[in-house]
Amino acid sequence: MSQIENLDEVLKNHKLSKEEYQEIIRILDGRHPNIVEIGIFSAMWSEHCSYKSSKKYLNGFPTKAPWVIQGPGENAGVIDIGEGMAAVFKMESHNHPSFIEPFQGAATGVGGILRDIFTMGARPVANLNALRFGQVKGDSEISKYQRHLVRGVVEGIGSYGNCMGVPTIGGEVSFDESYNGNILVNAFSLGLVKADEIFLGVASGIGNPVIYVGSKTGRDGLGGAVMSSDSFTEESKSLRPTVQVGDPFTEKLLLEACLELFKTDHVVGIQDMGAAGLTSSSFEMAGKTGAGLIMHLDKVPAREEGMTPYDFMLSESQERMLICAKQGSEQAIIDIFEKWGLDAAIIGEVTDTGRMELFWHGEKCADMPIAPVSEEAPMLDRPTSRPKYLDEVNAKTVNDFSMVADQKAYEKLLASLEVVDKAWVYNQYDSMVQTNTAKGPGSLDASCIRIKENGKALAMSSDCNPRYCYIDPKKGAALAVVESGRNVAMSGARPLSITDCLNFGNPENPEVMWQFAQACEGIKEACLELDTPVVSGNVSLYNETNGVSVFPAPAIAMVGLNESQNKVLPSVFQKEGDAVMLLGESRGEFGGSLYIKELFGETVGSLPSFDYSAELKLWELVIEANKKGLLKAAKDVNLGGIAIALSKMAAVSNKGIVANIKVNKSRDIFDETQSRALVEVGNEHLETFTKMAAGLGIKAETIGTVGGNKVKVNEVELPLEKIKEIYFTTFAKTIEQDL
Repeated sequence: MSQIENLDEVLKNHKLSKEEYQEIIRILDGRHPNIVEIGIFSAMWSEHCSYKSSKKYLNGFPTKAPWVIQGPGENAGVIDIGEGMAAVFKMESHNHPSFIEPFQGAATGVGGILRDIFTMGARPVANLNALRFGQVKGDSEISKYQRHLVRGVVEGIGSYGNCMGVPTIGGEVSFDESYNGNILVNAFSLGLVKADEIFLGVASGIGNPVIYVGSKTGRDGLGGAVMSSDSFTEESKSLRPTVQVGDPFTEKLLLEACLELFKTDHVVGIQDMGAAGLTSSSFEMAGKTGAGLIMHLDKVPAREEGMTPYDFMLSESQERMLICAKQGSEQAIIDIFEKWGLDAAIIGEVTDTGRMELFWHGEKCADMPIAPVSEEAPMLDRPTSRPKYLDEVNAKTVNDFSMVADQKAYEKLLASLEVVDKAWVYNQYDSMVQTNTAKGPGSLDASCIRIKENGKALAMSSDCNPRYCYIDPKKGAALAVVESGRNVAMSGARPLSITDCLNFGNPENPEVMWQFAQACEGIKEACLELDTPVVSGNVSLYNETNGVSVFPAPAIAMVGLNESQNKVLPSVFQKEGDAVMLLGESRGEFGGSLYIKELFGETVGSLPSFDYSAELKLWELVIEANKKGLLKAAKDVNLGGIAIALSKMAAVSNKGIVANIKVNKSRDIFDETQSRALVEVGNEHLETFTKMAAGLGIKAETIGTVGGNKVKVNEVELPLEKIKEIYFTTFAKTIEQDL
């Protein structure tokens, strides 16, 4: 194994520093690595695989609770949902690939997250996604390209999820110029499994065979993990070869084959081949147990001619798994996969050496200790500094703007792409396949599925307000946890746990690293206060182009449990004549608000201190009142305030409302004070519910009655038909304007 020529060039291409190279030589007992070993170190120590910049801040996340079965560290997190059933879920990013090649980037993002779920033994039953794009309005080249990205990403997500037969039941789409050079595509999936039938990604048992199953390996996705660990420049569009190509029909076969295999007693451990492909799956499986592995790379099924050991180890071809099987089970496993038309090959075995020994036609082509590669990636303590922009941004207050609650403001907010219905997006997704969707896309707040096996329902919601995170990363991230929890509670479910997808700019910029550190503190604080531990997640850094980083976007997906599938609470008006009540205090808070962004084009202000106990009481009130049958509907108040929340409820239900709200200033019907909700209460339950709210110390004010053909909130009003026209047509008109 001779020393590499052009070492500086090779290290640069593999994003390895001189210091890291010296560490590699030390790990290899003074020997210089060959190109295969360099490739392996590069992938395993990439930001994408090793979390080297972020690990320091993730370590303090709360991860335990009586209902948590499996926390971070596996393919996905697992929580107990009663009667021997468990929910398996995770969120992942596919940002860089989706910017370079929107259809395949987004499609393979969905494919990857689905494999994370069924690798654990669970059948995927629900998908969500959180998408962030740049400026899509107008005729500039940027706007045209962003619209192209929206169309490609949505088509990719729909294509893959629909072919897999997994419903996409909700999600979020938001827009800000900060994403012009770097869009964010985050995919969430949830599966169901019996709590005692969960599989882990481990390799153990000396002599046990290692079996490769799924699609053949090609050169697609080579260097994908490394590409995802770097910033974008103008040259980045030449990186198309690093984007994987997905085949959902093969993945559907792989899903069914794996679920059939899991009913047998043949498997010790199984791992999805995701980022860094065969490298990460093999090193992680052995690294968790301290085992060694021998692998014969010439036995890996190949899709292309002339592939090298380097190609086999670093390809990110999709729809592949690595299995550690029990000795003697080899043929039975091969038979299952061949029955489903998939490749299966015995490529190696478990040893007790703690080393990865790779062979190519009988010759050893790599030999390295596993633990230092998989468990001892450099943990960086990058410098942090509070961003200079914050002083100016936080200094501005609501009084710096001439804000009024007039018709112009109302219509501008109502037509905001942050507010309007995204039917153009979700109509491309099958949301009803599997026939368990109780509350699907477009129905506001959380999405819900029923669990046939135990009569309960699961609610889930993905949330993040990047404007809040930009003006205050700590409180903004905490409020993402709060908002996702509140949405789940509004459906009548008790929030239990989160998965996260932490999207930030370049960690080599101390200001970005400060944003990241602060956001982690916010998530920690909120999860502790709300008793919703983190069970899985993902970090995506280097979301910047030509030195401009995106707004921080720590997306949070909350999962909660409703004890009865018959008690899923709607978020839109149900019956004319019912009372509508506002729960919580309105304090005229506009920091990072949609109002200031839409009317003045700025993201400024500061976020006030936050009362977790008030939030928990609000959840308690809605969840318990729903159990008692006192509520017809509940919707949280967030972007655009009370006026916009009422308008959305009216548009989706086709029922009007006249509301009178006591506010300090007229503009406060658009404020974004936290811990507030709108509930619909039948008149026969008004007294009981009002007493219940008072008992919890929650202000509950009747503000109007469902019915009529208009929405009137204090001084602003529009006919219901006009509201529906704005709400349901704006998005499609914007995205399709150049088709």
